[in-house]
Amino acid sequence: MARDLGNKHVCFKCATKFYDLKKPGPVCPKCGADQREAPVIKPQTAAQRRAAAAEAKAADEEPELPAVDEDAEADDEAEEEPAAAEEDP
Repeated sequence: MARDLGNKHVCFKCATKFYDLKKPGPVCPKCGADQREAPVIKPQTAAQRRAAAAEAKAADEEPELPAVDEDAEADDEAEEEPAAAEEDP
């Protein structure tokens, strides 16, 4: 014995699931938002989805290396060489 409760909705503001009980205006019982005022989300085309997936894949493949200061490396090498010369008397 199934009852017809109308259409099932998910509130766009608070994500509450509810049935409209065949009323003319689907209004959320929790927050009172009229579901006819929900923002329209434009669906992505297949080309847009492929482009977004390619960008995400490219970002995952290229690891970011920390910036290397070449002057600091040269200074470190210069400091190590005289120390080695002092140990060879």
